[in-house]
Amino acid sequence: MAGSVRARIERFVDLVGEWTSWLALVIVALMATNVLLRYLFSTGSVWAQELEWHLLAPLILFGSSYALRHGAHVRVDIIYARLVPQKRALVDLVCGLLFLFPTCFLLVMTAIPFVVSSLSVLEGSPDPGGLPARYLLKMAIPAGFLLLGLQGVSELVKNFAAVRGGKAGA
Repeated sequence: MAGSVRARIERFVDLVGEWTSWLALVIVALMATNVLLRYLFSTGSVWAQELEWHLLAPLILFGSSYALRHGAHVRVDIIYARLVPQKRALVDLVCGLLFLFPTCFLLVMTAIPFVVSSLSVLEGSPDPGGLPARYLLKMAIPAGFLLLGLQGVSELVKNFAAVRGGKAGA
């Protein structure tokens, strides 16, 4: 049963990660266009500059769970790389319990009032010509950390099995 739940979580994280990865291409095109407009034509717009970070935030928030899923997150490998798989799983298990879950919980709980406040006033950009509906961007904060926590559950199951003697990838 744990394996099927884990598989569903990972399929969902992969789907979100694959869709989110397209934001990187859009951000590169948008930034290049903004730079060209600014330096070649001495023009630009507030909404286009705001759109850059309106796209970057979801890329980071939703991409972090994908990075955790595929082991592409930041880690100090000096000692970790020399450990046997079972010891690596133990390190990942302990770090997940001590750092990942509390951080995700704290950020979700802190972000919810922030989102509710933004939603209650239908917050938009304070700048003339800026983007409306900033509350949608703020909703990505708890959603991103919930998704990261969900992938953390999958990692917890995988690492617990590895520590108990199962295969690390099982």
